[in-house]
Amino acid sequence: MKDDDPIRPGEASVSLPGHGDEMVYFIGYIRTPWPTRESCPRTGDPSGPECRIEVDPRWSAALQGLSEHERLQILYWMHLSRRDLVLQTPRHSGRTTGTFALRSPVRPNPVASSVVDLVAVAGTTVTVRGLDCMDGTPLIDIKPAAAG
Repeated sequence: MKDDDPIRPGEASVSLPGHGDEMVYFIGYIRTPWPTRESCPRTGDPSGPECRIEVDPRWSAALQGLSEHERLQILYWMHLSRRDLVLQTPRHSGRTTGTFALRSPVRPNPVASSVVDLVAVAGTTVTVRGLDCMDGTPLIDIKPAAAG
């Protein structure tokens, strides 16, 4: 989706700043069975399909000890989402709501987080269940999920 895509009735957009404040390093890419936003589940399902997280080899040492954790928090960049909407009208509700009151991928900084079940770590590939993003989504970070 691009910033110039049509918006739904009730939605509103703003002009984006001319530059970002910091830089994010994509540390890999996520491989899922979903080629489009429309085909993605709305939330991850631990009984869903296995997905692969392909970590750039320069970060391979950072995976040491990861297999000791059953659940992981995956942070990723929703690279195809528009970023300028302040009011949105989700299809599922039809009610106009502020962006910060929604779990929509349309955000000023399209960062997403999923807590997933770890299946395996092999080399620089981390296999998990419970993701809800498109195939080819850039990876920002991997962390052990908080206990509880």
